[in-house]
Amino acid sequence: MTRQLDPVIHAPTRLQIVSLLAAANEAEFAFVRDTLDISDSVLSKHAGALEAAGYVKIRKGHVGKRPRTWFSLTHEGREAYRNHVAALQAIVSQSGLSILPQ
Repeated sequence: MTRQLDPVIHAPTRLQIVSLLAAANEAEFAFVRDTLDISDSVLSKHAGALEAAGYVKIRKGHVGKRPRTWFSLTHEGREAYRNHVAALQAIVSQSGLSILPQ
């Protein structure tokens, strides 16, 4: 089976978001925004697109009286990320280079 690049994840900011979320069970909006050094509106737009694709779950709640938003990858999102990374690795391996540390 040949793995294909996922057009939803392939956009650089979305790939960064999914990659960050793949390393955690859940991440708070401000953490993702600050870690990726992007604006609220950029994060909201891309998170919305990932949610529409079924890759990200967005949970809203409060900490004290302050509203908060958390993101997590869905099972489908984790699988799509694994497949996307495998497709990237297959492309890179054609050059004889490895993207994994040796």
